[in-house]
This record gives sequence, structure tokens and C-alpha cells, in this order.
Amino acid sequence: MPTQTQKDEGKISPSETHSRLKSSSWEEHWLELAGGRMRYLQAGTGRALILVHGLMGYAFSWRFSIPALAAHATVYAIDNLGAGLSIAPEGMDHSMRAAAERVLQFVDAMGITDFDLLGTSHGGAVAMMAAAICGEKHDPRLKRLVLVAPVNPWSPHGKWLAPFVGTPFGAWLFRNTVERWHFLDYLWLRRLFGDGEKIPPDSLEGYRLPARQNRAFRHAQRIVRTWTADLARLEHELTKIGDYPTLLMWGTWDRAVSFRSAEPLRRNFRHCRLVAFKGVGHLPYEEAPGEFNQALIEFLGAKP
Repeated sequence: MPTQTQKDEGKISPSETHSRLKSSSWEEHWLELAGGRMRYLQAGTGRALILVHGLMGYAFSWRFSIPALAAHATVYAIDNLGAGLSIAPEGMDHSMRAAAERVLQFVDAMGITDFDLLGTSHGGAVAMMAAAICGEKHDPRLKRLVLVAPVNPWSPHGKWLAPFVGTPFGAWLFRNTVERWHFLDYLWLRRLFGDGEKIPPDSLEGYRLPARQNRAFRHAQRIVRTWTADLARLEHELTKIGDYPTLLMWGTWDRAVSFRSAEPLRRNFRHCRLVAFKGVGHLPYEEAPGEFNQALIEFLGAKP
């Protein structure tokens, strides 16, 4: 059975290199799962809200949202296995469905009886896959979905780049440029923001940390190897989740997952609201956290 430990002081500790990763606004925990050791942050009270980060993201991504959301929910910001500071074994299945199953393993291990699920970017696709699994199993615990610029079959962005990075040559090129040359960090992070002036000053160091301590770039490369097959499977699974009350949140200047794909995705759901952040990029929870938190809190406060 999985076991839960609190405030671990192991070799990989966020407090060692980055003060933002440790805060009085949340508690850090570790959870032993069958496939590895998962780190998560927890704060607040109320119905569980599980936050699923995107590719190259981790619990750090939610540092501006957790304090605001904690007044309205019990917030769990996970580092999915292999990402952030969570440990994953060699040979782990990196497909979207496997990642979704690990999110639900977390729910089981924590004894959560009902929850809302928020996923962003690749984590949004993982959240939709988790909803499909709940539908297959007639699992009533998942109540609502929040999808922030989720990877989806209608966005042309990444359809060629992600699979290319997953090829042997693409992986070699990635390792010998982006992974090695730290001065490129600002360039790829800038692409995720509508306004480069709004990049938080702690972002570069925060997102580099898992690369230094947990080989996060290698984890991302393994994810993109199954990108095309995962998108095809996701398109099929979408037919199973149309009844979930859903909030879509998107920046109109998103260069990673096209804002134009929001409308075809929205039509998949029978009860769905789309919130668009004008002039904002792929990370509205970092670029416009006040607006983002307000819209999310309004959704959480509405009757399911």
C-alpha cells in the first residue's frame, strides 16, 4: 500500500536552491506510489482541487494560485512522476493515459472521496484522459474539470515539433542545445508569455531546478515520443467526458497551444464556459494571476 510522509528532508529538497518552493502558504509532502515517489504541495480546506502541471512544469507553476485557492478548496499541486522533484523509475510508461492513471492513483492513496481536476497544457490532456478513465470505471468522485490551454487534437502547434524532439536525432539536438545551453532558457520561456515584461523574476531559476536535480528534460523527451499516438487516443476519449461541468481558460496570444482550438474543444462539452485572457500567453496563472484566480474561484464557488 502507498504510504504518505510529511516534510521530507531527502537529498532533493526545494529549499536547497529556491526559496519560492517553500512557503508558509502550503505544506510539502511526499507519497510513495507503486511506480515511484510523488511530491506534492497541499493547502486549504474544502473539496479537493488537484492541479496537474504541463510539460516542463511542476508544483512551482502554481505558486501564485495556491494561496488564493486555499480559501476555497483543499489544493493538491502534484509533481507527476518524473517531473519537478518527483522520482520515477527507469522504463516508466510516459503516455498520457499512464500519467492520468498516476493522478488517479494519487486520489486513491489520499483517500479523496470527491474532487475537481485542473490541468494545464500537457497536464490538461492528462486531466481529460483521467476524466475518461473515471467514466469508463463509473467512478463518481470527479465532479468538475478546469482546462487551461490544454493540449488537444485541434491545435496545430506542436504537432510536428513534439514528435521531432522525440526522434533520436531530435533528442540529440535537444540535449546538446536547450538542455545544455542555459542562456536559451529565457527564449523558450519568453515564447510562453504574451508580454515578456510579465515573466516573474523567479521563473528562470524555478524552471531550471528540476533539470539540475531530477533530469526533467529527459522526462519531457520521453513524453513526446508518444505524442502523436496520445493525441489520436485523446480525440477518441473525448467522447466519454462531455457531461463534466468544465471551465476552459486560455490566453489569446498563446503560442504553444492555439487559442483557435478552444472553440472546437468547447463544443465537446455540454456544460462548458470559456474564459479568454486578452494579450496573455500560455501561462495565464503566471502572467495574469489575479484575473486567473478570480475566474477560477468563481467557478469553484458555483454549484456543480
